[in-house]
Parts: sequence; structure tokens; C-alpha cells
Amino acid sequence: MCVMKRSGERVPFDAEKIAGAIVKANNEEGIVSERLTEEQIRLIVDGIAKDAGNAGRDLSVEEIQDKVEDALMASGKTKVARLYITYRYKHNEMRKMSDIDQKIAGVVERDNEEVKQENSNKNPTVLSVQRDYMAGEWSRYYTDRYLLPEDIVRAHKEGVIHFHDADYFAQHMHNCDLVNLEDMLDNGTCISGTRIDTPHSFNTACTVASQIVAQVASSQYGGQTITMSHLAPYVDVSRQKIRRRLASELQAAGVELPEDKFAVLVEKEVRKEVESGCQTIQYQLITLQSTNGQAPFVTVFLYLNEVPEGRTREDLAMIIEVMLAQRILGVKDRSGVYIAPAFPKLIYVLQEDNITEGSKYYYLTELAAKCTAKRLVPDYISEKKALELKGDVYPCMGCRSFLTPDRFTDAGIGNIARAANYDEKKHKYYGRFNQGVVTINLVDAACSSGGDEEKFWEIMKERLDMCHRALRIRHERLLGTPSDVAPILWQDGALARLEPGETIDRLLYDGYSTISLGYAGLAECVYYMKGVSHTSEAGKEFGIKVMQLLNDSCAAWKKAENIDYSVYGTPLESTTYKFAKCLQKRFGKIPGVTDRNYITNSYHIHVTENIDAFSKLTKEAEFQKLSPGGAISYVEVPDMNQNIPAVMRILRHIYDSILYAELNTKSDYCDVCGFDGEIRIVKDDTGKLIWQCPNCGNTDQTKMHVARRTCGYIGTQYWNQGRTAEIADRVLHL
Repeated sequence: MCVMKRSGERVPFDAEKIAGAIVKANNEEGIVSERLTEEQIRLIVDGIAKDAGNAGRDLSVEEIQDKVEDALMASGKTKVARLYITYRYKHNEMRKMSDIDQKIAGVVERDNEEVKQENSNKNPTVLSVQRDYMAGEWSRYYTDRYLLPEDIVRAHKEGVIHFHDADYFAQHMHNCDLVNLEDMLDNGTCISGTRIDTPHSFNTACTVASQIVAQVASSQYGGQTITMSHLAPYVDVSRQKIRRRLASELQAAGVELPEDKFAVLVEKEVRKEVESGCQTIQYQLITLQSTNGQAPFVTVFLYLNEVPEGRTREDLAMIIEVMLAQRILGVKDRSGVYIAPAFPKLIYVLQEDNITEGSKYYYLTELAAKCTAKRLVPDYISEKKALELKGDVYPCMGCRSFLTPDRFTDAGIGNIARAANYDEKKHKYYGRFNQGVVTINLVDAACSSGGDEEKFWEIMKERLDMCHRALRIRHERLLGTPSDVAPILWQDGALARLEPGETIDRLLYDGYSTISLGYAGLAECVYYMKGVSHTSEAGKEFGIKVMQLLNDSCAAWKKAENIDYSVYGTPLESTTYKFAKCLQKRFGKIPGVTDRNYITNSYHIHVTENIDAFSKLTKEAEFQKLSPGGAISYVEVPDMNQNIPAVMRILRHIYDSILYAELNTKSDYCDVCGFDGEIRIVKDDTGKLIWQCPNCGNTDQTKMHVARRTCGYIGTQYWNQGRTAEIADRVLHL
């Protein structure tokens, strides 16, 4: 039984410390008859110890102190209770001066459990990560104290809402984006003040792209997406260069080859160049480290119809084939074993000529299916559903955040980003970005209503008003930001080509960028209010009404302010545990609602609900339509390496039924015994969830590789107890 200290340190429960605090307050009471007896103190301490043991999780120091206050008041010794409350208040005030110091010490000394498990792709023992976390703690402190109103800070701490990325909010930074790589490559850019001209080969283009990704990652806090379509034209640049070189070499050697044989020789060299370039992309993006201490959170988009038919599309098909083949192989760890990397994330677009058996590019989809079975990626976007729902096909930013469909081009607003590749006849997506996220906890709104629907809708409107105010603060934090703060973004083409000193304000309106209203826990919300899953008709009807309210609110804000608010299915990572703890503190353990150490992401069907893969995707598609600012559905599957036809059936269903989805396969490896199957989650002697190799029993996380998709992207640095519990509870859908 442990206690979570304010610094995040996890320590054993100590009843004597509670007794000592009560005794100090008791002794300050001058009238002996108003004091508690030793027996009364012991009963209070024993009661709190019993409550802590029954909680099923670590209680925080604040929760234990609340229980002491309640017990003292209930004892009738109100004067002692007041003395304890005063004692607690004074210590809290003194602690405020050193709270940030305690948290930073917890980072440096590596004993802050919450920080160690905050991000499943950051290793908290690495100095650069520690530096980022230290800066983040100061940013949170500054944000809470000076940048946010007290009610929003309080709502965030209580888990009513979540103000995302407060560890970066002190700076004028945005969230995620689609990088205009085409403009930067075709028209030149600057990296760290050095001019980079148009590349003269595919390999060089890939190297420059990798450097651009690293620079962009260090200038924002969210994910970024690049498309291989922007690199595809450089394959032919290399082809012509190779033709000239080989022709010169053959002529110098006095060798003549028929054109058909010469063409074959050229294409072999081109293939080698593409393999080398794609390997550069993969290894550079894995081994580069941004200033926040992790590999750039980057997504690579693979969409054939993004380029014209003919040579460029065939070259793009070759790039996609090579990218998938290299990802299937994986990357080597320290000992030389091939494992699944977390990044770059891959998104493959399903279209009629690659999903229909016998179609021209069907072989690529089969390769994608094999890659998914082996390495968890790619994820899949349906061209059919994208055209139906958005009118265009474009990728998400990072793991799931989607831009709103282009409306400024059709409105004649023009090239406000001054992109050198702007085409007034085409909709624009690359170069656009997201301003940030605030999430509403739907479960808390439901529980706060006590099941009264009329009260629920009133609470929802109040909470949405708070979210709107918080989102406005995010927006206004970016207003006035000069382009000089991040030249790679705002001056050198990644997002814009503004002048030095010019602000980014114009890019915050007219739909050029988006801002996201996140939501979490629809499954538990519906279950509390209706007593059924949102997969049932009654539950679905209520769930749709909740989602529609979110959309209607965003539409009203957008109309009034000309800012593109959009509903976003939040990818909870550490926040899932935070929300769950807050809910249990406020409402206790409600079966099927607050009785687990996590809540469900976005609109997802609960991880414990038995449902087949096809039904799950079909049912979730109805909710995904109402999450236009971003969402992804998944199906949990066993080892599929020997059942690729089943993977292909799921992919066909994705193409026909849902915009964006993925398969959660497994890709683990034990360094101790060489086991490469699924590493399991078990409980240790204290009840803590740990990872264990089923073959040799190894539980040392430093001697195993575990990759799991948890929030739309793959994590490899393990998770907090809430997210680990969610992973353990997942049922298979196939």
C-alpha cells in the first residue's frame, strides 16, 4: 500500500505520520476536554488506513489529508479539526514556494513516478529528456499562476477538463501540422540560417527532408506529417542523373548496350537510390533527437493518387513498396536484434485500385497488410470515406488531428501564408496547423448530474463554456507571435514564408488553422446515464446527442469568431489515469463507470466489451463522423503473421466503412531468452502491473522490447498504471 507524494514520488503508506499530524493539532488545543483521546486518534488513523487499503490504487497526500479533516469533524472535536485545517493551510502556503523545486528534484533524481511514465516515447533517465521535463515543470507553474484563470486551473487539476500541453504553454508554440515539404524542396529553404537549395537527387532530398523534420519538431510540441508524394518527383531527377552517368561510363569503356538493356540497368540503379533514400528517412527519423529529448513525432503519408498518373505515380509506388519492406525488417537494437520502431508512423491510403483483388496496386496493400501484422504499422485512411466526409483526401497531423476542409481557397482569401507553391485552383492542406487542445471529461459531467438528463445537459453547457474560454486563451496566446520565433516554420516554408517581424495572426483565422475541443470517456458517460453500452440502440442515440452537442458548440463558436473549432477524439495517455483518479476521488467507485484506473479514449467502445472487428468498426464509424477534428478506431487482434487474408478482409471493410482505422498487433522481444511473441502483463506481489516474458519469466523492462499502440501511435517506453491496466483489459476482436 503506497501513497503518491506531491512530487510524484511513490512511498509506502505510513500510519504514524498521520497520527503525528493529528497529535500536533490536538496538543495545540488549550482546553483538555476539547482534545481527542489516544483511542479516538487511533480509531481515526485505523479508519484511514482501511480506506487506503480498499481504494485499489495509490491515494495522494491531499486525499489522505481530506480524510483526516472529515474524520476530525465527524468526531465532534471541531476545534481540533479547525487547528488541523489551519496547520494544513499554513504548510500548503509554505510548500507553494518549493513545490516546483520538489518536482524538478523528482525529475533530476528520477524518483517522480508520474513524470517517468508521462510519455511512452520519452526515456526519463536521458539528460535531454530531463532538461525538457524540468522546463516543462516551470512552464506549468507559470501557466497556472499567471496565464490561466483560477477556475480553469482548478477544473484542470480536478479532472473536469484537461488543458493540454501546459508544459509548453508559457512559450508561444502551436500543436501539430502538415509540413509543406514540396515548397521547401522545390523552392529552397533555410536550416539554422543556412540556405538549402533544390536537391539534385532523391537521396539528397530524403536527407534534407529528415533535417527539416528535426528542425520542425524542435519548434512545436505536437506531431507533424510529411508525404512521400513531395519526394516522388526527385526519383526521376535521380533517374536522369543516373542515365547521364551510366551513358558516360559506358561510352568511356567503349561498351554499347541496346536501349532496353540500358533502361533495365538504369532502373536497377534507380531502385538502389530509392532504397538508400528511404533507409535514410527511416534511420534519420529514428536516430535524430529533437530538443525535447525524443525522436521527432512524425507521420509519413503514403497516397498514390496524390500525384498524377504516369511516371511519378509509378515512382511513388516504388517508394511505398520500399518503405513497407524496410519497415517489415525493422531496426536493430543495441544487441543487433530487429525490433519495431515507434516512428516514423506510416499512413497508407486504401483506394479502389489497391484494395480490389487483381487491381493494379493490390500487391502494395498485401505488403502493407504483412507490415501491419509484423510491425503494427501502417494505419489506414479510406479514400472512399475521406471524399465522402471531407471532400478531399489528406492526412492527419501527428496521430489523429485532422484539419478542417479548405474553405479559404474557395472564398478567394488567397495565399495568406505566401507559399511559393500556392495554386489557387487547388485546395491547400500542407502548411496548415493546429493551435492546441482542451478536453472535456464526459464521465465527470455525467457523474456530476447524478443521472438527471436535464441537469446533465446544463452541466455540459457550463463545461463547454469553460472549454471555450480555455481554447480562446490558447488562441490569444498565439496572437502577436512574430515569425522570428521559429524561422523554419513561419519564414522558410514549413508552414509559411512570412517576413521577419511579421506576426502569424493572419494564419489563425479563416480556417487556415484549427483549434480542437477534445473529449474523453463517451463509453462511461453513456453507461452511467443510460445503463447500457453505446453499441446498443438506446446508448447510441444518447451518445450521438452528446457528440452532436460538441459539434453544434464548435459550429457556433466558429460562426461568431471565424476560427475553425473542431471536435477531436483526445488520445489520452497519462491523462487517462489522472481522469480516473479524479473521478474516484469525487464519486467513488461506480461499477462500469469509475471502477478502473483509466477511462476510455474518445468514442471508443470499452476495451472489455466483446465485439467482433467488423461490427466494432461499423459501429464506431457512426461516431467517428461526428469527430471531424480527429479520431481513429482500432481493432485488437492476435498474431496475424500467418493469416494475411484475414488482415486483407479487415482492410477492405475499413475502405468501405470508416475514414481512419488501425489494427493493434503485437511486436515484442525478450533480450534474455530471445522470445519474440507477446510479452504479457501480470501483477507483482504488491499488486502493481508489470510486464513479464511468458517464456523465461523475465520482468526487467530494460531487457525487453515492448511496442503497443495506445493513443493512435506506438509507445515503446512503457506506461503508467492506468494505461497499463487498459492494455491488460483489452479483449480480442478477431
